[in-house]
Amino acid sequence: MNNTNAVAALAALAQDSRLAIFRLLVQNAPAGLTVGVIAEQLELPAPTLSFHLKTLAHAGLVSTLQEGRFVRCRAEMGRIDALIGFLTDNCCDGNPEICKPAVGRE
Repeated sequence: MNNTNAVAALAALAQDSRLAIFRLLVQNAPAGLTVGVIAEQLELPAPTLSFHLKTLAHAGLVSTLQEGRFVRCRAEMGRIDALIGFLTDNCCDGNPEICKPAVGRE
């Protein structure tokens, strides 16, 4: 992960619908969801969903796979792990064990 990739990923997530899509896919990892299920659960019209999925895919956060008539989307967990690692690299003056975030902390 480098600055350019991190900025692209963060920019892709910096929009309500895209963040909701990504979070829904993370909740359904590793299997992912079809485009139709995502549209239904988030109440997004197909053209809007398509636009947002393209942005997330371009940032490397989502992958798609054609399954017959359906398109399955999956969160790229390795990419988000790399982003988190990049953001926390050299945390706490090189002592990351002392500043490990608590789960669920906002």
